[in-house]
Amino acid sequence: MAVADTARRHRQPLGGINFYANKMASLRADAAVTFGKVVGSSGEASGLSELVAKIFSVEATAKERTSAARELQFALRTTWAKRSIDHSDAEAGGVFPLVVLSQTRRGYLSAVGRQANGCYSAGWFDASAVMMRRLLESVIIEAFEAKKIDSKIKDARTGDFLQLTGIINAAIAEPSWNLPRNVRRQLPNLRDLGHTSAHNRYYLAKREDIEKLTMAYRETVEAFLHLAGLL
Repeated sequence: MAVADTARRHRQPLGGINFYANKMASLRADAAVTFGKVVGSSGEASGLSELVAKIFSVEATAKERTSAARELQFALRTTWAKRSIDHSDAEAGGVFPLVVLSQTRRGYLSAVGRQANGCYSAGWFDASAVMMRRLLESVIIEAFEAKKIDSKIKDARTGDFLQLTGIINAAIAEPSWNLPRNVRRQLPNLRDLGHTSAHNRYYLAKREDIEKLTMAYRETVEAFLHLAGLL
């Protein structure tokens, strides 16, 4: 009854109270997660933690909460503006294990894989598919170069590498190696995922579009890394 009376006095329906309570709880959870990812010294982090606690405290006055919010906003825009955020968990998991790419000692392969994983974890599936395409193209080229047959995937007139379709066709047809059957079968599908995300303006990749190919993708990338002598 007391809650209902309060809502009536302020002409605020109970549904509105619940909405704002849920909104506040969601904001507090988001703040806690984001705060946990901020990289910095323990002393500075403790100061921010106190401000966050004050903003969401039910015991603080409106004036105190407002003051804490302004102080936090100022700190984030100045002292913490250039601090890095820890994305390691998002970058490590996803479409391809970074621990495998790190074994290749090819920094650019790890960087591309990190972007593919990070985009996937963030829900940017078209961006992830494009970076997957780039990594796939790179490891195939590495394999051709390691075997000293990269001329087979270059334009004879210009010396430039062929487009991915030509590179994949050459990889499937190459007689000096024996690709696993599943790799040969899935290469066109892996190519099309990246192509569609990059070039079809009406297409928007979804999580399931990538998930259904992640096992084949890992098998394929690792196959070419072995052919390149990088694993």
